[in-house]
Amino acid sequence: MKPLNLPPIPLRERPSATPGGRPEVFDPLRRRWVALTAEERVRQLFTAWLVAAKGYRPTLMANEMTITLNGMSRRCDTVVFAPDGRRPLAIIEYKAPTVKITAGVFAQAARYNTVLATPVLIVSNGLTHYCAVTAAGSAPRFLADIPSYDGLMAIAGS
Repeated sequence: MKPLNLPPIPLRERPSATPGGRPEVFDPLRRRWVALTAEERVRQLFTAWLVAAKGYRPTLMANEMTITLNGMSRRCDTVVFAPDGRRPLAIIEYKAPTVKITAGVFAQAARYNTVLATPVLIVSNGLTHYCAVTAAGSAPRFLADIPSYDGLMAIAGS
């Protein structure tokens, strides 16, 4: 497995609960064991990094949050909320390390953002991370780094 561009934070892993299944990882945000796919490893390491290094609060983050888009149920990989716990500040979309980050990946996050209207979109495949500030009617503005939670709040005008 190719090393990721994320700190090597230890994850709680276990063998599959079903014979022949994938190993599992404990997701502290969902408070349950989930299949440990390559994308899930990126999600778990990325969210742990946001908490440990960027000051994000786990209580203000949701993994696999369901939204309704054009009458269909979709899931945002991670949504980060304001301190009130209601206003979404960022959508984070993850891909496996073998998947290149393309305009299509951002388009997926942007479609979800038509429902949530967050000021920030983040995408990562564990190797490359991008962060864009969004504003209605204008092109996304890419940042050089993923902002801290306080920086995210400043972008959101909170």
